[in-house]
Amino acid sequence: MPIQRGISKLLGKHELTLGNTFVANKASRPPSKVVPPQEFNRKVLEGFQVSPLWNQGFICDDGRTYYAKTVKTARWEYSTRPIYGWGDVGSKQKSTAGWAAALPIFEPHWQICMASGLSTGTCFSPSCFEILCIDFLLGFCWIEWDGERFEFQDAPSYSEKNWGGGFPRKWFWAQCNVFEGASGKISLTAAGGLRQLPGLTETFENTALIGVHYDGIFYEFVPWNGVVTWEIAQWGYWNIAAENKTHTVELEATTTDSGTTLRAPTVEAGLTPACLDTCLGDLTLKIWEKNVGGSKGKLILDVKSDMAALEVGGGPWFNTWKGKTTTPEVIKSALQVPIDVEGIFGLAPFLKPPGL
Repeated sequence: MPIQRGISKLLGKHELTLGNTFVANKASRPPSKVVPPQEFNRKVLEGFQVSPLWNQGFICDDGRTYYAKTVKTARWEYSTRPIYGWGDVGSKQKSTAGWAAALPIFEPHWQICMASGLSTGTCFSPSCFEILCIDFLLGFCWIEWDGERFEFQDAPSYSEKNWGGGFPRKWFWAQCNVFEGASGKISLTAAGGLRQLPGLTETFENTALIGVHYDGIFYEFVPWNGVVTWEIAQWGYWNIAAENKTHTVELEATTTDSGTTLRAPTVEAGLTPACLDTCLGDLTLKIWEKNVGGSKGKLILDVKSDMAALEVGGGPWFNTWKGKTTTPEVIKSALQVPIDVEGIFGLAPFLKPPGL
């Protein structure tokens, strides 16, 4: 009989692992933590395990993906070397939504775990020794898509996590880690949504952000340190701009790809086809330093890409969505206060909301 079992475990500070056993080997108990790859393959017929450095799994189409073209099977084993988290390299990383993300207020509870990384054809990181068998470190890693195997090295990677009741009423997203026009590692993540405010009435607000990592420095544009504006078509066009006290950023993306329909979590209907996605976007990204008067000054980044990931979801999308973040000054000021949420919960763990 199929056995379903999920795991979510903290190995240490900031080291979340995830896994699930959809179908276990009849002679084995499902793993309750991340295990060496060979052991996982022996015990799990269908499922996955993910750590900050290792990703492995096997899934099958059960016939319910009627709304999109898919394949029968997907299997993967690969390692990842993180480059950027969400903050300056060498500094404490930031919460995507500020310290308020520690409170179960806004849906969804979204965190960018790794803005940029390199997934490779061999496991090479000494840190893998904590999880993987040493003899496996010399083996090849790969992705099999309907039986066709792809081996790779230093493939651009990105990871985020979402949890809660559902996504915003509607949203957009852009992400890119491959650029031409500048040296050094560059990563862009931009997103926005129409989210419901907590309360008895259905009140919604526009929210958005842009985050750029460039040469080890994190350029953050969020509602509490500036203003974000956007113009997003129903499909095919994304224009997002923002400014904070020191910099201005603009990005424009287009695609001629028809996109792939994905399921997304909704409050009304659960996991349902509500999202259109592509990894074949053309994107330009520019960042300027601001002059004393606030106008655009020196152009410090001007790059382009033809490998951008682009997405729209939710709805209704009757026409082009033009929006702007509007955050009251009192909330802006509060979110910029350097509150050590981890320290507070460490002293008073009973205050920590369940699941956060």
